[in-house]
Amino acid sequence: MNAFTTAAAVGSEEPLSPGYDTATKYDAEFNQHFRHGFTTIDDVQMHHVIGGDGPQVIVLLHGWPQSWYEYRPIMPSLLPGRTVIAIDLPGMGDSTGNPPSMTKTVLATYVHKLLNHLGHHENVQVVAHDHGLNVAYSLAAQYRDQVAGLFLMDAALVGKNLKFATLESMFWHFSFFLQNPLAEELVTGRVETFLTYFFQSVKTAGENVSDDELAEFVRVYSRPQVLHAGFGLYRTLTQDEADNTKLQDTPLTIPVHLITQAGLADAFLPPLQDAAPHATSAVVPGAGHFLLHEAPDRVLAEINAFYPNPTP
Repeated sequence: MNAFTTAAAVGSEEPLSPGYDTATKYDAEFNQHFRHGFTTIDDVQMHHVIGGDGPQVIVLLHGWPQSWYEYRPIMPSLLPGRTVIAIDLPGMGDSTGNPPSMTKTVLATYVHKLLNHLGHHENVQVVAHDHGLNVAYSLAAQYRDQVAGLFLMDAALVGKNLKFATLESMFWHFSFFLQNPLAEELVTGRVETFLTYFFQSVKTAGENVSDDELAEFVRVYSRPQVLHAGFGLYRTLTQDEADNTKLQDTPLTIPVHLITQAGLADAFLPPLQDAAPHATSAVVPGAGHFLLHEAPDRVLAEINAFYPNPTP
């Protein structure tokens, strides 16, 4: 048996999420290259997927309503010369337990401690999508020696010059998710119906999530704690705005690049430059918010251009 087909990473804990390998159990390519791992950080058992043993560490942070699995299509192609780590944010995916807050400074501290536990204290390259962008920024701003770069996808950084109230007025679901506990009460038991509509409502002419991908996201968001944590990402954005405003007093000097769907770069890049003055951006034509599903080859090319592969 290939070493990577074991139930979890060598030395990791017994998983508290029994269905963690539902989407990967019979995925031969995944099991050849990657393994699941579980590590308790401050009372939250964090799930991560790791593969490769290259010298360059690249960390993948997901958004809502997704998990580490949104990166599955491109992960094998990232491997040569790299160690690839896709993380389920605290309280989400197949991570188990409730962090004290879903503010992105707190979530970033969990990621920081997990990476330290795995032995990656510096020179970590980060890729992040959606709410993962705010976590990635907090990670880089709080733990500057650990992060070597930020590659960010289709989200806005609240802070000095972009207020949560502006975002709330732009996207219908922001206001809905703030309704606590009404949002959970309406979606619980209807997760598949809700996510099917949500994915369809924010895509463009590109491909939507596949049936298998949808099934995996429905599985994890049907865990009661995950649905609550996911809505918590939105309910803490006002505090994120205040936290980021303070963090932006010390600008990032690492390379930062943002890719967006058409029409959003002009709105999303300036607030990011409040945090990283030299940040750059590019547009992915014909794709909507879920870039990894709609344009995976373009995303992969952009990542490799920003983070040149160390393998010749």
